[in-house]
Amino acid sequence: MNVDELFKNAGVPSKRKLDPVRDPNEIYKSAKLSTNGSRHAQVEDEDDTEAGPAPPAEDGEDDGDYGPSAPPIEDDGDDEEGRFFGGGITTQEKEILDFMDRNTTNPADDLLTTDKIDLTWLKKTALNFEKRITRNAELRARHEDDPSKFIDSEADLDASIKALSILSEHPDLYADFARLGCVSSLVSLLAHENTDIAIDAVEIINELTDEDVAASDEQFSALTDSLLEADLLGLLVSNFSRLDEQHEADRTGVYHALSIIENLCSRRETADQIGKHTELLEWLLSRAKKSEAPAVSQNKQYAAEILAILVQSSPANRRRLASDELNAVDTLLTLIAPYRRRDPERGSFEEEYMENLFECLTCLVDEHIGKTKFVEAEGVELCLLILSSSDVKGKLSKPACLRLLDHAASFSSEVCLQIVEAGGLKTLFTLFMSGDRSDKDKKKGKGTTTISKQDTEHLLGIFASMLRHLPAASPGATDETTGAERIRLLAKFVEKDYAKTSKLIRLRRDYSARVNQVDQAIKAEAASSPEDLDEDDAFSRRLDAGLFCLQTIDVILSWLIAEDTGCRAKIRELLKDRDEGFEVLAKTLRDQRDGVDGETEEGRDTGEMLKALLEFLE
Repeated sequence: MNVDELFKNAGVPSKRKLDPVRDPNEIYKSAKLSTNGSRHAQVEDEDDTEAGPAPPAEDGEDDGDYGPSAPPIEDDGDDEEGRFFGGGITTQEKEILDFMDRNTTNPADDLLTTDKIDLTWLKKTALNFEKRITRNAELRARHEDDPSKFIDSEADLDASIKALSILSEHPDLYADFARLGCVSSLVSLLAHENTDIAIDAVEIINELTDEDVAASDEQFSALTDSLLEADLLGLLVSNFSRLDEQHEADRTGVYHALSIIENLCSRRETADQIGKHTELLEWLLSRAKKSEAPAVSQNKQYAAEILAILVQSSPANRRRLASDELNAVDTLLTLIAPYRRRDPERGSFEEEYMENLFECLTCLVDEHIGKTKFVEAEGVELCLLILSSSDVKGKLSKPACLRLLDHAASFSSEVCLQIVEAGGLKTLFTLFMSGDRSDKDKKKGKGTTTISKQDTEHLLGIFASMLRHLPAASPGATDETTGAERIRLLAKFVEKDYAKTSKLIRLRRDYSARVNQVDQAIKAEAASSPEDLDEDDAFSRRLDAGLFCLQTIDVILSWLIAEDTGCRAKIRELLKDRDEGFEVLAKTLRDQRDGVDGETEEGRDTGEMLKALLEFLE
């Protein structure tokens, strides 16, 4: 029986064609596959009992009803001419769909219901997958102007793509999946003319590369290497430009595409390779700065998060983003500027977005080129404005801003000089003394602000960097500004009867007590069960107790002892209150020197600095 015979037997005078006004592409999109794999709208079937006499019984059967059968009960939803069936389609269209369901075998359904997922299954799946791709391409080329001719093949291809999702439960087949050429075929579908097909392919790739897949490094590498060889990144960028995020389906497709990039960044080698794709980095930056109202969308936040992941994973990525070509530092500083006077809503995408922007900048300024760009783009001035703002709003950005400035000042005389020249000493030391109120301030109600442990750590880091990198006055220098910035810094520790120096000693006592308490606990554990002692865990516990802050404070105190006789006498006096001397500072510096990595240039410089400071303490 063919389709023509079916039309002749439909009980109508002539063939009834589908309404030509309806766009076949719209029909396809509105009738997407349901979860059970059928590509047709689902209607409730009824028994179609034909009128007229019942057929005679088979030979050997003499019982049965030979009278006329009762007419079928008509559905209330049909009109008198039987044009509309219950699901919104005509009776004739339903018969055609039922005929195709009976005579069309969907290989994807068979593959989904198979019991054993092994190499044999994979080969069969790969063969059918390639057939569906080829068939659809042929029909599209042959009937380019008549979408109705290739709609069915597109639906079959859609089902075959979805059938591949089961592979995420069998990562042992990833290498064979790539070897059979299916990975490159799947990636090629990202360039399909129908964006629904491209989005389906993106979703499947996202599932296969998801971090929850229990794949070994070798299995994951086999898949990701094949994906990248097939130009996955280039095709993702192409889809970013053609997907319209005003539509929910396209917006979801962009989200899954970003998720693929995040999945690939789980390997540092892959993250480096992604960072070399300039067009992708440009799109991520442009998406992160795209204006949206009233709130930041999930995809905008996700783009900023991907940038943060890339710069965290690779120094090479940081240098590329900070380069003149991309100039990410200037772009990111522009994006954080609005948060000087307002806070994002707690728990919103915008809060995550702001955090990711600061994280990107913090990583970028760890590189020398990033520090230079930071100064050129007036990043120091922006940070000081945020930190000095007395506005009630804008508080969420201050801790992140202080951390950014700490990283920027590290190993950079350029940034340290700019902090002093921009008037940053007053701002930073005001924060440092927050909570320490004089009798005069108490009467006025001033000094009620306190800072967190993390903020204190970053302030100490900035002070230590400035003492290390601000140039000292040279004996034969004729420039009056030479060494002036360093003198202004030292003066801050001397003013108001050495108030800042006294606070350093108080902080040292607090951190020293915490670290000593942990040290005693570690010694007790080592004495009871030395074989269970984990040195890395012990060191981590000491860091949590404040070892890093203690080391930083002792470095600052050592600089003050070396450079100012007044500070030297004051520090000696304050230490003597606890029967301590410079030896406690020297011990901390020696321990720090022993842990320095002498293989790097920065490590060697740090070692030489600590050695020089020790000479002033002995």
